[in-house]
Amino acid sequence: MPHPDTRTLAADDAGLAEAAGLLAAGRLVAFPTETVYGLGADARSDEATAAIFAAKNRPQTNPLIVHVESLDRARGLAEFPADALRLAEAFWPGPLTLVLPLKPGHGLAPRVTAGLGTVGLRVPGTDLARRLIAAAGTPVAAPSANPSGRVSPTSAAHVLQGLSGRIAAVLDGGPCAVGLESTIVGFDPEPTLLRPGGLPSEAIEACLGRALALRTEGAPLTAPGQMESHYAPAAHLRLNVIAPDPGETLIGFGPVAAPLNLSPSGDLHEAAATLFHTLRLLDERGATRAAVSPIPEVGLGRAINDRLRRAAAPRPQDPA
Repeated sequence: MPHPDTRTLAADDAGLAEAAGLLAAGRLVAFPTETVYGLGADARSDEATAAIFAAKNRPQTNPLIVHVESLDRARGLAEFPADALRLAEAFWPGPLTLVLPLKPGHGLAPRVTAGLGTVGLRVPGTDLARRLIAAAGTPVAAPSANPSGRVSPTSAAHVLQGLSGRIAAVLDGGPCAVGLESTIVGFDPEPTLLRPGGLPSEAIEACLGRALALRTEGAPLTAPGQMESHYAPAAHLRLNVIAPDPGETLIGFGPVAAPLNLSPSGDLHEAAATLFHTLRLLDERGATRAAVSPIPEVGLGRAINDRLRRAAAPRPQDPA
């Protein structure tokens, strides 16, 4: 289906240059990272960052992650305690966001931080994303490129399904390899897991030499992905199901007979990469109710289960 109002740009030098020019001019451009497609805007511009919230219909209280091309650029924006620097040096570029105290004179637009004194920073794991940010010449605020609360996009086609006509362009770099948003860690004052994601918490804890603290449920929003209802398809989900009820579409994991399966071999990396695409397939099939097989609560399974719980949570429009 053509999308005449939003340009699709190839992931070549010409497409990269056009995408960078649009970002520098204050326009919205979706681009691929190793996690999901982000909806990028100049993180220093009030007008550009306001356009992100408008395009996504995103709550103003939900802060944005700022993407930069290097640790050096990140250190110009925020203070890095010793633990944060250790994690950045170990896992950047990669699917890890660090929530850190802002430095004076950081220059970021107030909407990026939702009025907080901290900012979420990440160096994305793909060369294409880092080249785009460097060419734009600005830190890039980039939440997932989808309407707020809906399933995150892992391809350019997914972006266009939700945001065509609302953004200037999408840079098509193919499917995302990780398929889950970044893991988010804060430091207030100890390293705290704010959102499980594409980097398993076990790897972070091994690097730090101790366990991460856990965010208290119901605590104020300090990072994206903490809203109770999020990542939701149109179908209502029931989790940890061995046998589906009549009328439910089963999403399997492992050797389960199911019309949809996150990973027939029970591979958590494959399940993470296919999760959002599978949730979108429910909508394409017109499913109204779905059941999901149990997913182990280890490694990437923690992030998969986090997304599934939020996708299954009661939605604001649902009856109490």
